[in-house]
Amino acid sequence: MSAVTIEHFDTQIVDLPTIRPHKLAMHTMHGQTLVILRIRCSDGTVGIGEATTIGGLAYAGESPESIKVNLDTWFAPLLIGQDASNVNAAMQRVDRAIRGNTFARSAVETALLDAQGKRLGLPLAELLGGRLRDGVEVAWTLASGDTAKDIDEAERMLDLRRHRHFKLKIGAGEPARDIAHVAAIKRALGDRASVRVDVNQAWSEAVAVNACRQLADAGVELIEQPLSRYDRAGMVRLSAHSPIPLMADEAIESVQDSFALAQMGAASIFALKIAKTGGPRAVLRTAAIAEAAGIGLYGGTMLEGSIGTLAAAHAFATLDKLEWHTELFGPLLLTEDILLEPPLYRDFQLLIPRAPGLGLALDEERLARFARP
Repeated sequence: MSAVTIEHFDTQIVDLPTIRPHKLAMHTMHGQTLVILRIRCSDGTVGIGEATTIGGLAYAGESPESIKVNLDTWFAPLLIGQDASNVNAAMQRVDRAIRGNTFARSAVETALLDAQGKRLGLPLAELLGGRLRDGVEVAWTLASGDTAKDIDEAERMLDLRRHRHFKLKIGAGEPARDIAHVAAIKRALGDRASVRVDVNQAWSEAVAVNACRQLADAGVELIEQPLSRYDRAGMVRLSAHSPIPLMADEAIESVQDSFALAQMGAASIFALKIAKTGGPRAVLRTAAIAEAAGIGLYGGTMLEGSIGTLAAAHAFATLDKLEWHTELFGPLLLTEDILLEPPLYRDFQLLIPRAPGLGLALDEERLARFARP
């Protein structure tokens, strides 16, 4: 029986509108750009993947445009003609020939897994060893910057039973003003919801020492990446003295980063992101390092669309412990979806499909409408 081979890479940049501006410390989003990858195989199977970053080059070293160019110019020639059913061998070939480019790698690994799942009749979670849950709880980010608007938005999410964990993006303004904003929202929500903050590397260690205490007094349960991703020693010192746990996010740009951070004791929670580690299988390697070191797990997002979000959800569904839940709300931030059936959110959770592969189908008409010429 002849091997199933990779025949073609098809990449598209897709620009989708968002329901509102999304304010981060380093950038304000007014829309989201996805890179959609389709890998066509000799048996007729088509695997779908997604690579999505935030704010062009404002967040990381890859942009949608560079991801597409590198997929077309480097990844495709490397993998076309290779065995499509051997994901290990394909990704090993990538590892030996291409440095970095974890967002592009994630799209490739996702598409290969999606195709293999379809080929075998298995959902991606089962391909990764088997799901331990049928849904993952999803936090919502309040990022308008307006206290009253954020409180109203949180109340609406609670009423809809869509979210009961809320993350606030701070760091762009004065620390005292940011902390007052967070404290007012926590007071309004009380015990009905948990509140976390994401500083996106905006603080110095001196600022963070006092801010951590003040945020703890306000009832905040978690602080994400308060210091620069390069300041590992500062994170170690801050983590040792902070009354609430710190989470590493931008500091993890590879599986190797996660090992170094765990070894140093730089954070007590890791944000898991398939795009930053290189795919669904790769993110599970970071999770294994964290679990071995007694570090808590949080299912993070790059605000992917539905494809990337479901790929991450399938991987997170296989984890034994996901005590800090996830923030896989990317599709809910978009006014349009490019799937025939968007992901299903219900009772505070994202439900994980049981159809083969990722369990999704593209809406070709909408995809064509939002794709760049």
